[in-house]
Amino acid sequence: MIPATLPVPLEFRLPEAWSPANLDQVDTPGVAFAAVHPEPDNGFAANITIDGEYRLDEATLTEIAEESVLRMRELDGSLVVLHRKEAGSGEAPALTQTLRFSTVTGGVHRDLVQIQVYLVMLDVHDASKRAVIRLALTAAANQIDSVLGDFQDFVSTVRPDSGSK
Repeated sequence: MIPATLPVPLEFRLPEAWSPANLDQVDTPGVAFAAVHPEPDNGFAANITIDGEYRLDEATLTEIAEESVLRMRELDGSLVVLHRKEAGSGEAPALTQTLRFSTVTGGVHRDLVQIQVYLVMLDVHDASKRAVIRLALTAAANQIDSVLGDFQDFVSTVRPDSGSK
């Protein structure tokens, strides 16, 4: 599988001990970047993914987040939205949502939690071009608390790539 590309280049810093994943070996359609935690929980490795797209419509971040929920419910009808909150500012809106769902991976039933952060980035040359970036942490329900701080640290480092490297 060919990894997706992001509508805007990003720079970020992975938390210590996390490693970039080989997207050719992971079934992650639409994902441009993935990283995995070094200590799997009962065989499931917590992971961070990044994807994004240009949105030419006027959909709000809440509507975009709900689209994600509906897509995921097609795979697991028991998916529950535990939390959703708008954040950021008028110039840089953001939204977070926490989802709980179940899946079978490696022949094992797993209860998972996914925390999604949606960020809006406007094209500096054309403000009508709105990119929506989704950062997601997926972990076993009993591991989420131990990796949440890493994810929060990661999110705080994500910004448009200035190209100054």
